[in-house]
Order: sequence, then C-alpha cells, then structure tokens
Amino acid sequence: MIVPMKKVSFIVQSKDSNEILKKLRSLGLIHVKFTNNPQGKDINLIKENIALINSALHVLQEALSGEKAACPSEIALNNWKELALHIQGLGKRIEQLNEYAQSLNNEIAKWKVWGDFNPDKVKSLEKKGIYFRFFEVPKNKLNKISSNVIVKQISTNKGFVNCLVISREKKDFGFVELTLPRMGLARTLSRLSQVVSVIEGLKNEAREKTCHYLDLLKVRSSLEKELCFQEAIFGMGMVGDISYLEGFAPVSSSAILEDAAKKNKWGLLISEPSSEDAVPTLLKNPRCVSLISPVLKLLGIVPGYYELDVNLVFFIFFSIFFGILIGDAGYGLVYLLISFWLSKKIGTKLRNKDVFFLFYVLSFCAIIWGLLTGTFFGQSWLQKFGINGIAPVLNDPKTMQTLCFGLGALHLSIAHSWRAILKAPSLAAFSDVGWICILWAAFFLAKTLILADVFPSFGKWLIMVGLFLVIFFTNPQKNIFKTVG
Repeated sequence: MIVPMKKVSFIVQSKDSNEILKKLRSLGLIHVKFTNNPQGKDINLIKENIALINSALHVLQEALSGEKAACPSEIALNNWKELALHIQGLGKRIEQLNEYAQSLNNEIAKWKVWGDFNPDKVKSLEKKGIYFRFFEVPKNKLNKISSNVIVKQISTNKGFVNCLVISREKKDFGFVELTLPRMGLARTLSRLSQVVSVIEGLKNEAREKTCHYLDLLKVRSSLEKELCFQEAIFGMGMVGDISYLEGFAPVSSSAILEDAAKKNKWGLLISEPSSEDAVPTLLKNPRCVSLISPVLKLLGIVPGYYELDVNLVFFIFFSIFFGILIGDAGYGLVYLLISFWLSKKIGTKLRNKDVFFLFYVLSFCAIIWGLLTGTFFGQSWLQKFGINGIAPVLNDPKTMQTLCFGLGALHLSIAHSWRAILKAPSLAAFSDVGWICILWAAFFLAKTLILADVFPSFGKWLIMVGLFLVIFFTNPQKNIFKTVG
C-alpha cells in the first residue's frame, strides 16, 4: 500500500542549518524538497569523486570474472582517490589497447591474402621509378589492364582477383587502389602479440585490485550520503538570518518530528500536501506482496502518490498467467531447481532475496498448472495420473479461450471496481460500473462465439445498461441529472 504522507516545514536560524540536517538525517524520516537549486563547489567536487569511483568500479567489475585477489582490503579514506585514479587509468589504457588490437586484427584480415612484404621497400622503389600497386579487380575486367605492365594474380575472392601491378609509370587503370599498410604482415602479427601481452598484464593488475571493490563501494556510499547532505544545505530557503527546509514525511512519524522540534526549538509546520506538490511514493507491503517488486523495478513501474498500488493484484494475476504460459510441470520443476541452485550460489551476496522467492512462487504455479493439465516436458502421459476430469477440460482449446477471456474481464473489473470505490459517493462512480457491465457483456458475447451458442438476452441487457451508465455518468456535472437538479 502507499503510505500516507504529510508536508513538513522546518524553520531555524541559519547558523543551525547543519545541526538540523544532521539530526533529521539520523531520524531518517524526511524526503527533502529543494527550495533552491542546490549548487556549489563542494557539490560539484563530490559528484566528480562519485563519477571517478563509478569508473573504477566498472573496471573492477570487468576484472571480477574469477576469484578476488588476496590483499589488505581496508584502505584509508585519504588514499581511495589515488587508488581509484590508478584503476581508472588501467581501464582507459586497456580500452585504448583493445581498440589498437582491433585495428591490427583488421589490417591482418585485409592483407593476409597478399602475404608478407615490406611496405617501406615498396615506397623506396617508387623513388627509382618502379611502382608496385595493389588492386582488387573483377575477374571479367582483368583484360582492361594495360598489356605493357606486369600483372601478378595473388589470390581470388568472390569474383574478385587480388592483383599486384608493376609498372614504370603510375597510370590510372580505373580501379580502386589499396593503400599500403604501415607494417608488413609479420611485423603486424608481432605487434599484435605484444599488445595482447600488455593488455593481459594490465588486466592482471586490475584483478589484483579487486580486493578493494567493497572498500570503494563503502566510500561511494559515504560520498552519496554527503552529497545528499550538501544538496539539502544548499537547497534550503533563506530569508535573512532564517533558513527553512521543506519536505515530506509519513503520517505515522508526525509525533516523532513534533517531539524533535520541541526538544531542539525548531519551528515546525505539518500540513496536508496539495495537488500541486510532487509527493514521493513510499510503498509498504506485506512480504508476500513485495515479492513482485523485482518485476516492477525491471519494468520501471512505480505508482504515483495519488495513484493506486496494484502490487497485490498484479502479483496474483502475473503468477496465474506465468503458470498458464509455461503450463508444464517438468519445466516448472527445472525453474525451481535452477532458482534453488542460484539462491545457494549467489544468494549470500545479495541483501534482497525477493527475486529468488518470486521464482519459487512462479515455478510452483507452473508445476501446479502442469499437474492440472497432465503435462510433463511436453508429454501428455501424466494425464492418467491427474485429477479425474480436470486435465481433459483444461486441454480443450475452447475452454482455455473462455478461461483467458474470463481472467481478462475479471482483471479489468477489479480495476474499474477499485476506481468506482475511490470516486464514491460521486455519481462518476457509476461510469465505472457501466464499464464493468460492458466488459462482462463482451465476455458473454465472446463465449457464445467460441461455443457457437446463442447470445443470451441478459448479455444484451448488460450492454444497454453499461452504455447508459457510461454515457450519463462519465461527467456527472454536465449530464441530464445535473440539469434537472
């Protein structure tokens, strides 16, 4: 559920700004709203340091493919920057050398069909009036090359001939000439080997620094807290010698904030947020409902303060749909075993283990649906061991279509019912009731089409009643009843 919030405003003398922020931070109850745009040298410096640590952590993450190196893991706070700069430099050097190695690989792939030669000697021969030129010529156009030159066919590739043309004059033959490489093939291969060796050495050095990964995380966390603190200071409003701070806090924390204000002699105003306020959303759900949070985070869905928290409904229907889509007890068992193995393998490294419990629930849904339909790894032999009469019904396509339409109608009906309850006692609530009538009328219509039955008469009445309610109560302030009243 979405936790109700109050808008809070504190007033203190400017000299006490730091003190009030430290005490409020220790309480951990306020979501600060910036009155001014927080800017300053300290803020910019902290942001630069956080970016530096993120760059170093990225390098260490790529080096963490194996086991962490063994080294003293504690670093002094005044030495972290030197360490981060060194790791960042390793990453940039590795990136540059990788790009260089890629360019060498491209040169090798391009010139290996020509064999090994010394480009410097070719250039020296040009000064003596002997021209060695390299062309890719279509087979059917070889005869267009002048006969008073020497043509050596080196190799062929997809209808093209790699030709070495030797002449006393630099003539235009109408073909694109290849630019000489900087080095011969043997030297290029040797240089690539050297570059790869240097890259591996730099990666080994980065691996030796992976023991400081958690230390840098701690430093980043400390800097992020300091950044929030500095932004709160520079974001406070000021009028003369008076500073004021605005924010939002849960309703349940009002008494704690009042006691703190009395104890420290702060000015405190607690009020209801207005519709123009950007109120933050604080979700507090039971453990079983919070299991769906990894999916919502992946989708980037967070309800606004004035919206509905659909976690519970979404969790129920998502689990049902997952079970139906997988629909196989064998695959569900595989997912369950993989989730259990991953939980044992990497679960100890994660603070939030909701994702594992979510997959346990989803796996059980797939197993249950597979048992009900008698399906195990795509085989139907399990049906004879299932509950009598259920498997044949659930394996019938028409029944499944009806069930899916029914789930969809139920899903949307819950949404409209919820909206109707929130709108009540306004007449606009009847518009959602009308949509529910139309939904179920559409369901009965779809059901009759699937089963080739006659559309029931009460379904027609549902459509008529639903349309009436939607038309007359979508905007009750402008409908006929408002006029009559």
